[in-house]
Amino acid sequence: MEPVPLQDFVSALDPASLPRVLRVCSGVYFQGSIYEISGNECCLSTGDLMKVTQVRLQKVVGENPGTGQTIELDPSFKGHFSPLTGPQTYGTLEELVSAITQNSKQLPIWFMSTYRIDTRARVVPEEQPLMLEAVEMYLGTHAARCVLSMGTQVVVLHLPLSTKGPFWELETGAPRTLLQTLQDPALKGRLLTCPTLPWRSLILRPQYEIQAIMHMRRTIVSIPSTLEVDVEDVTASSEHIHFIQPLLLSEVLARGGPFPLTTQILEVPEGPRVFLSPWVGSLQKGQELCIHGLASPPWWVLASTKGRKVPRYFMVSGAYQGKLRRRPREFSTAYDLLGALQPGQPLRVVAMKDCVGEEEIPGFTSLAMGDRLEVLGSGQTHGSHGRDVDVLMCHRLSDQAGEEEAEECEEAEDQEQIVLPLYFSGSFVEEMSDGRRYSLADLTAQFSLPCEVKVVTKDTRHPADPLPLFPGLRLEEIITEPLLVVSLDSKPGMYFQIPPRWLDLTIVEAEGQPGQPAGPLPVATVEELTDAFYYHLRKLPALECQGPPPRPPKRQDLSEKKQSSQERSVKPSQVSELQQPPLLPKLNMKTPSKVTGDRSNTYSKIPVHKGLRPTECDTLDHDQEHDYEEVVERFRKTL
Repeated sequence: MEPVPLQDFVSALDPASLPRVLRVCSGVYFQGSIYEISGNECCLSTGDLMKVTQVRLQKVVGENPGTGQTIELDPSFKGHFSPLTGPQTYGTLEELVSAITQNSKQLPIWFMSTYRIDTRARVVPEEQPLMLEAVEMYLGTHAARCVLSMGTQVVVLHLPLSTKGPFWELETGAPRTLLQTLQDPALKGRLLTCPTLPWRSLILRPQYEIQAIMHMRRTIVSIPSTLEVDVEDVTASSEHIHFIQPLLLSEVLARGGPFPLTTQILEVPEGPRVFLSPWVGSLQKGQELCIHGLASPPWWVLASTKGRKVPRYFMVSGAYQGKLRRRPREFSTAYDLLGALQPGQPLRVVAMKDCVGEEEIPGFTSLAMGDRLEVLGSGQTHGSHGRDVDVLMCHRLSDQAGEEEAEECEEAEDQEQIVLPLYFSGSFVEEMSDGRRYSLADLTAQFSLPCEVKVVTKDTRHPADPLPLFPGLRLEEIITEPLLVVSLDSKPGMYFQIPPRWLDLTIVEAEGQPGQPAGPLPVATVEELTDAFYYHLRKLPALECQGPPPRPPKRQDLSEKKQSSQERSVKPSQVSELQQPPLLPKLNMKTPSKVTGDRSNTYSKIPVHKGLRPTECDTLDHDQEHDYEEVVERFRKTL
């Protein structure tokens, strides 16, 4: 096939023959460095190959051949088009019928008038196609029997042959829609007419968008058909051509296989590498990466160490087989106690420091170190400041020990009920006597997180399990994130888990089928995280912690004191203004010696109290404004 312009190739292309492989014979460039304009590929090099998979009509440009004006038509345009046989027009219907007879044409034919035709039965709009069926006598006059189609309505008209035009002969056949007109090869480049458009004739020039696959392109390339480039169809000789299409790990995860899959790394994103485990640094461009499948189970637990000044952070897989024992939880606010309360699970805590209650909140009594409380639930109480306060309902338990004494005290526990405002900041430790050993799956199923634990038995499948070395762990959140189990050719026998959402590698499928190890894959169940990646996880929307506890309400007496202190601070500021240098020019400059000589005595007579504090202001008379006015007046007289 000879090279043809891309627009001509697409216009004559049969969609049923796709896909087609094209070779670019003459490249095109726009400013050299611009590779995409409005999402379309606008730079093609000579020799590039592309496999056209789909052609989509983008828009149609109608051009007036007389004036050169253009108009854009949407593919869903509802108008109908009729082709013109030529540029010749006829002045009357009789001239049109004579030309048909001379050219030995068969009736019926299609024609139109460039002006409106008024008849007794109906008014025919200008440029409305009419079908001439026959010439016959009508009311004693030779007339043309015409059929007018207006949607679903068909009207028969008898037009005298003397009816004046001008008339245009149309090609035989019913008017076509826009898509039907473009699909007819015989109408390509022909003059057409459409009653809904303002021009008598026009030429349709369609513009297509080509969807193609190109070498080393990860996504489908969109190419406009108006690109000034020549192409050659090489489909017949393209059996040996293989288009390499890069993939993302997320795309491999979405399609779900087949596994195992041998790939080669094309690109490693630089951003997330600082967040993940140290082994991620071994990922390099050009390495062979084998994807073995999805990790099971697809959930992890985010954990942090306890009892150290500098905590360490880990992600523990749901397949972790170590044994854990619960540790008492610590709570710093009443709001934390409410968040830890679960239906059907009693929560008892011990106060770790003394606190004084507030008289403004009924039921909020003082607590002493060692007081035992049983958390009941949330409630509301009416404070003395006139507002409802959200509180935590609790029972104060007896300090007696022993099962028998505890049973005797249970009857009296409901008699001593106290409340704690949710904004109350204290220190509490959970009272717990659970010595069972749990697996990670059982622990997360029976208890809510966060949870304090101690690893008492390490995972036998993970000899270097670091978790038993710490005095305690805080299990914070469950992370449900699909992971892919992978291995590198440079590290045989080692298997890693990659979360595609955090590290989306660009890969390409490679030849060869890797061997799959028998049994479950030996994947590490504990991964230590860097501090940066830990805080990156905590910022994810799915891992947002509970909001901070509510702030205590503003006390009414404090607000009144603050307002009164602001009012009192107005007058002392006036005294300070009088002591500024701008007042000195108002003195009598003829006797500077007297002023300077008596300055010490003058200022010593003014009873100004230096460093006046609010507590000292409270000891003055209630009419303090008059005291300040006397000081100012005496200062002016002295000057």
